[in-house]
Amino acid sequence: MHVVVTGANGKVGSAAVAVLQNAGHEVRATDTARGVFERALDGDAEYWQADLTDAGDAYAVVRGADAVVHAAAIPDPSHNPPHVVFHNNTLATFNVVEAAVRWRARRLVYISSETVPGFMFPERHDVADYVPVDEEHPIRPQDPYAVSKYVGEVLCDAAVRRSDLRCISLRPSWVQHEDNYERNLGPIIRDPEPSPSFWSYVDIDDLAEAIRLAVESDLPGHEVIYIASPDNSAGRPLRELIAEVHGDDAIEVRALPREDASGISTAKAERLLGWTPTRSWRDHLGADGRRRI
Repeated sequence: MHVVVTGANGKVGSAAVAVLQNAGHEVRATDTARGVFERALDGDAEYWQADLTDAGDAYAVVRGADAVVHAAAIPDPSHNPPHVVFHNNTLATFNVVEAAVRWRARRLVYISSETVPGFMFPERHDVADYVPVDEEHPIRPQDPYAVSKYVGEVLCDAAVRRSDLRCISLRPSWVQHEDNYERNLGPIIRDPEPSPSFWSYVDIDDLAEAIRLAVESDLPGHEVIYIASPDNSAGRPLRELIAEVHGDDAIEVRALPREDASGISTAKAERLLGWTPTRSWRDHLGADGRRRI
């Protein structure tokens, strides 16, 4: 297929470009700036510099695509003014979805976020109702990033109602790669701290494989799917961690697929996409959280 990947300079976008090329797809990569993409990725993907908050740019980039992977976004609410985060993420997504509908693309894979339910960046205290968190958990976002990502999912809902476009919204957990496992997860392994995502994470290569499966999927309508590693980043029993941090009765702990389970369920990804994550922090770090030599 001819696949457009937005946000191609980012860690998720660049990984998606690589896995899709390796699978034999023709890829057009796009981002707001040149340079990073060419240095970071081998291959012959076509590269377009575009600002997707401009409708003309979005229409030009998406034209001719069989599928679109929309990974472009300001990735959190912490480093830009709130109005900038919300404006950039919602307008870019609106334009990409609109272009995909009008150019009659067959599939849109939207990179949403685990933050959508609202307890990752709350101004007023909030925690999950239960763990593992799944796609049925109530949605109550507070911050501009989570709200913008949720709006993107609503735009996908609207698109499938008015067109033949099929959408899959992936909600990745905290994305890790070989070079940042020790920095990000090492301290957690040594001394677990409270985690609004309940110690969930996902390896970038496992996420890229989920994106490929979503692009190639024939699922109808719009599906929202969490993507996370099956184990937690603390390497400890999840029930024990929840009780230690939140108390015995604060959060319902439902049936777990394994003792050291992630706080996010990936049962739907496994069922609908056939996704099987194969990577863990244990591939890179020892039990002390230090990098394996």
